[in-house]
Amino acid sequence: MPNRHLEALLSATSLGQLSLRNRVFVPGHTTNFGHDNLPTERHVAYHGERARGGVGLIITEGVRVHPTSAGRHISLGSFDDASIPAYAAVAEEVRAHGARLLAQLLHTGRQASGDATRTAAWSPGTTPWATGAHIPHAMGRRDIDTVVRAFGQAARRMRQAGYDGVEIHLGHGHLIEQFLSPFTNTRTDAYGGSPDNRLRFAREVLSEVLASAPDLPVGIRVSADEFLPGGLTPPDTLEIVDLLRREFPLLYVHVSHAAYHGSYSLGTQMADMSFGHAGFRHHAALFKRELPDLPVLAVCRLDSLPEAAALVADGEADLVGLARPHIADPHLVRRAQEGRPHDVRSCLACNQGCVGRLEASLPIACVVNPEVGAEREWARRRVSPPGSGGSRRVLVVGGGPAGLEAALAADRAGHTVTLAEAGVALGGRIAVAATVPGRERLALLVDDLVRELGERGVTVRRGERVTADDLLPGGRLDGFDDVVVATGARPGKRELPGGPPVFDVLETVARLGSGDPAFGGTVVVRDDQGTWAAASVAESLARDGARVRVVSPTASFAAAITTYSRLALTDRLGRLGVAAHPMRDVAEARGGVGGVVVLRDTLSSHTEELTGVTAVVDVGPPVADDALYRALDARDDAPRAHVAGDANAPRTALEAVYEGRLTGTFLTDAVHGAELLAQSP
Repeated sequence: MPNRHLEALLSATSLGQLSLRNRVFVPGHTTNFGHDNLPTERHVAYHGERARGGVGLIITEGVRVHPTSAGRHISLGSFDDASIPAYAAVAEEVRAHGARLLAQLLHTGRQASGDATRTAAWSPGTTPWATGAHIPHAMGRRDIDTVVRAFGQAARRMRQAGYDGVEIHLGHGHLIEQFLSPFTNTRTDAYGGSPDNRLRFAREVLSEVLASAPDLPVGIRVSADEFLPGGLTPPDTLEIVDLLRREFPLLYVHVSHAAYHGSYSLGTQMADMSFGHAGFRHHAALFKRELPDLPVLAVCRLDSLPEAAALVADGEADLVGLARPHIADPHLVRRAQEGRPHDVRSCLACNQGCVGRLEASLPIACVVNPEVGAEREWARRRVSPPGSGGSRRVLVVGGGPAGLEAALAADRAGHTVTLAEAGVALGGRIAVAATVPGRERLALLVDDLVRELGERGVTVRRGERVTADDLLPGGRLDGFDDVVVATGARPGKRELPGGPPVFDVLETVARLGSGDPAFGGTVVVRDDQGTWAAASVAESLARDGARVRVVSPTASFAAAITTYSRLALTDRLGRLGVAAHPMRDVAEARGGVGGVVVLRDTLSSHTEELTGVTAVVDVGPPVADDALYRALDARDDAPRAHVAGDANAPRTALEAVYEGRLTGTFLTDAVHGAELLAQSP
């Protein structure tokens, strides 16, 4: 990417009457930081940190305009004037750091979960967003009038709170798009049927917003393609936007895609690493080409500033949004401006901390940035860590993500750090996972951590296996004050005597693409975890030509993978012919290679047979490799031992990096382990 293109992206520009210091923006994304449907100090710190990081424009997460869209108290809403001070606090912080701020206003419609509030979701009709979801209430005329007025009043409050404008959400299958789309709008009254009737609700909302806050700039966000049979296509959405911009003084069109629907469509909305880079940039390009006088904002799976710069340089967008990259590193713009783009922590597009936690009604987190949502707490404790007692000699054992992060954090805290890794390569199991096709971006975490270690001059010893005796008085590694044990976990593996050969997940990954005849027939993937370990291996084996059967005792397939990623995953697996056998366990096997694997129904205990099985891949529960920690912990004459990551308890990279940073940062804290973890949000 030529430097002039990056310079153009980072140079000042204007969006209507708004002056911006660059063309990079943070698009709206749910954080679950709210309380009582209002912004909190966590929002103030979170958005303030990204403004301080140099971005030109921030658009808030969706602010619900009416209680029927609230769903949970941790979402944001503006239902009365009492909400204004909380929103004003966010605006004051963002603008103090030189960024502009827009509020995204929306009503989520039929997917608004009413479990917490015991309210029905509102929609044009009564079709739920997914099989098994709540049946919505079909809105009447008074309901429509109520929501239209709510949009206008919310816009007025945002103006009073000091926001630079609002973005009306017409996309992502939310309420306004539910009226716009023939897929969801089957009404026969004035709000359904013809395209003009389906556009009526959107027109009324925009009219009310502009009447209630006449001097407030208004942009719109749309889904160019719903990816639904009979849904909105790019030409449809283009026509809608063209009509609206002729009738209303639109500040911009923010071009996204997808609908909130329980299918592949939703899987594209927060496209994970399996989609590749900038796979939806053609949508923004279409709008920029056909509506050249209307500013176009582009978004989705734009992972870096060079990718964003390419869209601007090619005339495909005026501003480019980076949501997950700004979660991963809030200072990516500032680092580029200072000539340090290599210092950026890369977004993995893994959807693990940002999207996966949303589904569990938890605040967002990030694998590569453990401080998300607790920026102020980390800053305060870093200035004066509890129990700090000066520099110590620290040995970190294990070069996986927990160990690498612990070594970096301890070095930043002023300790003298050595990292010892038994193998030749650093990265642990995540480095192995990154070799699986479609999971390559996981390697970016290892690359970033190793680069930072090198830049800080941390001593790294590869091929060095450490025992407890080495660390005792008189041992070859005597003299360390603290030892951080980050030795990871071993894969689980259950043999099937008399049956086809059994491979654990690491053995299988090492053979992918090798033409191993064991993986040339029917392969049973035995999955007790529902994680990417089994799913990505199953997909790779199927792409290599195997007939894959995933067997799981759980009631649903890939249950530990976020819905957004799982819907795209199951679409790919279905096209590859992978079959799932939920609520089944492996009872026995016989016949050796090409033999039989017997499955037992976990509900009825009935059995069925899979024949011609050439291999079984066992993705069972991993086992913590914690022998070193336990040996040190049992000795009074050993250096103080800490444990982090999978050696503490086998989980994911999200917890491993978080624990690594906690352990290294607060190494001298007298209260460690679970108590220390409980202190940090």
